[in-house]
Amino acid sequence: MYRPRIIPVLLLSGRSLVKSVRFKNHKYIGDPINAVRIFNDHKADQLVFLDINATTEKRCISFDFVKKVGEEANMPFSVGGGIRTLEEIRKILESGAEKVILRTAAIIDPDFVKKAALTFGSSTIVVCMDVKKSIWGKSEVWSGGTKMGKNLNPVDFAKMMEEKGAGELIVQSVDLDGTMLGYDIAGIREVSSMISVPVVALGGAGSLNDLKSIYCESRVSGLAAGSLFVYQNKNRGVLINYPDKKELRDIFSN
Repeated sequence: MYRPRIIPVLLLSGRSLVKSVRFKNHKYIGDPINAVRIFNDHKADQLVFLDINATTEKRCISFDFVKKVGEEANMPFSVGGGIRTLEEIRKILESGAEKVILRTAAIIDPDFVKKAALTFGSSTIVVCMDVKKSIWGKSEVWSGGTKMGKNLNPVDFAKMMEEKGAGELIVQSVDLDGTMLGYDIAGIREVSSMISVPVVALGGAGSLNDLKSIYCESRVSGLAAGSLFVYQNKNRGVLINYPDKKELRDIFSN
């Protein structure tokens, strides 16, 4: 049975694992390395780690942290946060990560994506595109509250990232982040239908049915979520979890 990759996305603040709602109100979840061990036990397909403070603090995600994850993780993992140079990418990959995730750097300098893809291969370069609706209801690429992505159309940006050599695109809804209200199906479908590289949906998943819905209605190769995998339910009691093989089979075989 073919099914999409199911990917927990874990947010780092300092040495802690946290979870946000619409990129704000970060709640402490626990120790990130302990979370890796739990996801090992659950045989997760893949993990994503994003350092949410790295860009504003003008630094890269910790190489030591990446190495610790590499020593513990039994699954492929990707990391992002403040990555701006080819040397940083090299060190991250040498520390054990399978892929690096670029966001702000891709908006500021799209040619950096091209340089990275040519140097390390497209399969290692992922671009995370955060999408937020303006006060007029128009979807725009968003970058940390700055104006860098203002008036940048998500489909146009996705096409440009594909042309520059990105091997994968994460499409994340800022407005739905942490709400557990379901994915932005229409927005993700629009982007995924216009590019040929794999697309990972992120933002809003609150149940396993949400995973099924977005998969059935869009061309995505990966389904990522944060709250779904760190909370027991919508009451937000902390519980690291992941669907077992039977649950996944039931979701995607019907």
